[in-house]
Amino acid sequence: MQVDSYRFLPRSFRPLYEGRGAFPGEEHPVWAPFEKRLSASRIALLTSAGIYLKTSQPSFDLDGERERPEWGDPSWRVIPSNAKPEDFAVAHLHINDEDLLADPEIALPVGMLRRLVEEGVVGAAAERQVGVMGYQDRRLKDWRETTAPAIVGHLREQEADGLILAPA
Repeated sequence: MQVDSYRFLPRSFRPLYEGRGAFPGEEHPVWAPFEKRLSASRIALLTSAGIYLKTSQPSFDLDGERERPEWGDPSWRVIPSNAKPEDFAVAHLHINDEDLLADPEIALPVGMLRRLVEEGVVGAAAERQVGVMGYQDRRLKDWRETTAPAIVGHLREQEADGLILAPA
């Protein structure tokens, strides 16, 4: 299945990102072996769908992205595993938020992770998941210097052994 990540954007945005390829030095995928048994591991989720808690967290910055189409809000949100679907809002210009709000499990599969823990496939689930806006500045400078280290710190505080990216 091919995903058209530009579907909900003006066509003028496509040339900014399509066909650019990897940056020098980033031609090969990053790989780190997972040394612990999954059944003994604590797993966290990261959604790139722009999910946040509508009554207690600020929205991701859609106005900033509209003004600068090559930019995406590099901030992140903590999403408690016990949050209810009605607690969620979505701020992302590249996806249809109606689908996510109808079934947030498609972008933040907390229920599935919970079932895997109950079945013994996964040792434990992190109590606090991570929400980001997946559409980012191609250079990822803010992510490398600020966002990623903060998220890694959050995951280490929870003693997470692994992270599953749930892309939107």
